Amino acid sequence: MKEIKKEYIEQLNKEYKSDVQANVMSNVLSKTAITESIHVRDREASTQSQFEIDIKTLPAAHQHATGRCWIFAATNVLREIIANKLNLEQFELSQNYLAFYDKYEKTNYLLESIIALVDKDYDDRTLSHILTIGVQDGGQWDMFVNLVEKYGVVPKSAFPETFQSDNSQGMNYIINTMARKFAATAQKLAKNGKIADIQTEKDELLDKIYKLLCTCYGTPLEKFDFEYVDKDKNYHLEEGYTAKSFTEKYIGSFLNNYVSIINAPTESKPFNKMYTVKWVGNVVGGNDISYLNLSIEEMKELVIKQLKNKEVVWFGSDCGKFGDRNTGVWDPLAYDYKNALGFDLNVNKGDMLNYKISAMNHAMVLTGVSFKGGQPTKFRVENSWGTEKADKGYFLATDKWFDSFVFQAVINKKYLNEKQKAMLNQSKIELEPWDPMGTLAD
Repeated sequence: MKEIKKEYIEQLNKEYKSDVQANVMSNVLSKTAITESIHVRDREASTQSQFEIDIKTLPAAHQHATGRCWIFAATNVLREIIANKLNLEQFELSQNYLAFYDKYEKTNYLLESIIALVDKDYDDRTLSHILTIGVQDGGQWDMFVNLVEKYGVVPKSAFPETFQSDNSQGMNYIINTMARKFAATAQKLAKNGKIADIQTEKDELLDKIYKLLCTCYGTPLEKFDFEYVDKDKNYHLEEGYTAKSFTEKYIGSFLNNYVSIINAPTESKPFNKMYTVKWVGNVVGGNDISYLNLSIEEMKELVIKQLKNKEVVWFGSDCGKFGDRNTGVWDPLAYDYKNALGFDLNVNKGDMLNYKISAMNHAMVLTGVSFKGGQPTKFRVENSWGTEKADKGYFLATDKWFDSFVFQAVINKKYLNEKQKAMLNQSKIELEPWDPMGTLAD
């Protein structure tokens, strides 16, 4: 390993003092954020919130201090179906209801995973990884489908938010501490041959976690009435629903029509193949994570087909790159790192995935797109960060940002061509749990 010599530091300081641009930037950055200092003003004209295809959707929701974006994005897709049927201008499904069961199911999934790996050393890579991830708010599309298929959905009015559902850090800390404590206990019991006692410990802990969730989220309702006022100011009361009956009436088999498309251009994941991820899930006995890996051109073509047919698109992306939360614009060309600071931050997508530069961390909904010369230029994005940011909570992503930082999109199977539909029948290739496609949107 090469040591840094004092003389080298002295030479660097001498060179820096003679660099006029660097010294100017030093003064600027002493009072201003980097992204604001290197913003390219000329990009503003091409990133106005006007769209050729603009699906009119309901007001943006707010996930608050939680990582439930994937649930919010998915319920935002489903609520449009119900709102259109009932002529509503305001409506949300209960994210709290689904988060309750997601947290309970994830805890069971983690504890069962610990039991399955009980013969491994505590520093085994797989065991260490799942304990590090633990039980968190984040998730993926197939996890949402698992929850709806097992528990259904309910209106937000029937199971509203609580302080804890909006602020989940404290609850997550308790759950994960107890799960990791269980791992230590289970391994000691296994070494002493007390295998039966492990399941007893697990069941007792799971019961306590259920009680904690009821305390934090509220106790899931068995029956509820659906009360609403439509756009024409007509009052309605529909009585005696269960979550299952409500879902069957308003959602039906809708979710069965969709498939997750990913764009992961790495040598380890050839295109046109189906993939799953080991040890990533929420419902034991539910559907595995499932993806079809396609080129970005094919993914985008499917997304645009769906938008043109006035159907919104759930998608997963890296929201932390080249964006402004206040203006609501994601655009790599809006930031001049190279000329201002000497760094070229452009990295090909495969390298970003392989070398931990980028991965999916946030799920939202695409609701519009614009074109120039027949090519897409920008997309309209329904976020779940409330209505105070961007265009009343609706953001904008340029086509270049889409290419680099969109990793997953959920598409109605009817938009796939025959070759793509045939790919869905392939056996799924298993990815390791630490693969970047195993990250959770939060």
